[in-house]
Amino acid sequence: MKTLQMFNRKLSAAVFATAAVLFVPFGLGAATPSDAQAAVLPDFTDLVDKVGPAVVNIRTTERQKQMQPGTNSEDEEMQEFFRRFFGQPAPRQQPPQPRNRRQAPLPPQQQEEQQVPRGVGSGFIISGDGYVLTNAHVVEGADEVFVTLTDKREFKAKIIGSDRRTDVALVKIEGTDLPRLTMGDSGKLRVGEWVIAIGSPFGLESTVTAGIVSANQRDTGDYLPLIQTDVAVNPGNSGGPLINMRGEVVGINSQIYSRSGGYMGISFAVPIGEAMRVADQLKTAGRVVRGRIGVQIGEVTKEVAESLGLPRAQGALVGRVEPGSPAEKAGVEAGDIITAFNGQTIEKSGDLPRLVGNTKPGSKSVLTVLRKSQKRDLSVVVAEMESDQIARKKEEKQKPDQVANALGLVVSTLTDAQKQELRLEGGVLVEQVDGPAAQVGLQPGDVIVRLNNTDIRDAKQFNALVVKLDTKRNALLLVRRGDSSQFVPVRPTQPAQP
Repeated sequence: MKTLQMFNRKLSAAVFATAAVLFVPFGLGAATPSDAQAAVLPDFTDLVDKVGPAVVNIRTTERQKQMQPGTNSEDEEMQEFFRRFFGQPAPRQQPPQPRNRRQAPLPPQQQEEQQVPRGVGSGFIISGDGYVLTNAHVVEGADEVFVTLTDKREFKAKIIGSDRRTDVALVKIEGTDLPRLTMGDSGKLRVGEWVIAIGSPFGLESTVTAGIVSANQRDTGDYLPLIQTDVAVNPGNSGGPLINMRGEVVGINSQIYSRSGGYMGISFAVPIGEAMRVADQLKTAGRVVRGRIGVQIGEVTKEVAESLGLPRAQGALVGRVEPGSPAEKAGVEAGDIITAFNGQTIEKSGDLPRLVGNTKPGSKSVLTVLRKSQKRDLSVVVAEMESDQIARKKEEKQKPDQVANALGLVVSTLTDAQKQELRLEGGVLVEQVDGPAAQVGLQPGDVIVRLNNTDIRDAKQFNALVVKLDTKRNALLLVRRGDSSQFVPVRPTQPAQP
């Protein structure tokens, strides 16, 4: 009873003290609500004054051949309107055609090559002699790049190099004693930490937005994990810096998640540590050198882990080993689970390409794999991954041939090595899926071995059979996925061609 009375006396005193604080008039020294908010919310003004001058606007142009009719002041005014407010030229109207044979035709138009606006982005200066970091997609395809500082000085920039896999580009302007930013340590970022972004959303230069780090090491399926924030980032912010409260760059704003094309509360930045490693290689060699071992991998699911007796789902599941690759020479087999690379644990499949990519080509490395519940170490010599330029040329070369057939499929003939690996005599590999095939769940990597009652030999034969299909009936495909096969009915959407 004594203890309860003492507790009641203490509780009453606490309530009285709290009430006294709450009801003290403001004029008697109590903190106002605005003072309380100021004590909690950060003030970015000094920070922006410090870092703002080193953030730049980047605009790009490309050469296009345009029809040049006679001078028309109304048309020129419309062109200027579109250039100022939309960042692109207005579509030019075609000249009127003769209404009858007696009317003389207008003089033929001549094609003239012009530099037209291509896009607007952001960047930031990393050295006093004019090196600027931005996104690769900001300068990709540009014929000319112009960098504008906050003091309105404009420079024509040279693209030193770009890397599509990390979306990082390095450009150079001629200058001395330019304002520059200090690089921070993106590895020390904490979720909930305040950060700001400065850039040119929708062409509005030197725009500052703020937010917090929402997640770190966010795996989006790209070549490296990204920083997720809730900082307002919109088209035009690309390439601008993500800055911590110490005024250090911790990332390059690169992507947004959006259903409308505008800000929806989720944005992503390339960690500055990874970006600077790429920039150093671009500055030295003009390209990025990465390692590869030649495997196609996937995640280890909880079900697979339980079946194999693993304590938890981790590692990279090997789905395919490229013929003649370093992995094949090292003895890696489809179905292996790679659990470590040079002693570093592979927690998820995305860890492997990043570790291998950062390994110098020609280096001997050790793969730890789990095969039939037994661990083994395999020695592998890392090869060099083909550059962006070579990969791009291959893509462009293949594009004209990549036309989906009536089932929505683009297929290729299986190589001898693939047939041997899959123990098949024929078949086609699904490269792209669209339309009807996508609706029934077919995926790139599937192998089609039969169409209706005909065994498939190669892509030419398969496409010839598809052309003759009846659009009123389902076509029956025998599809091999992994080690299992099943029949999949698909309805062609295009009329049969002779």
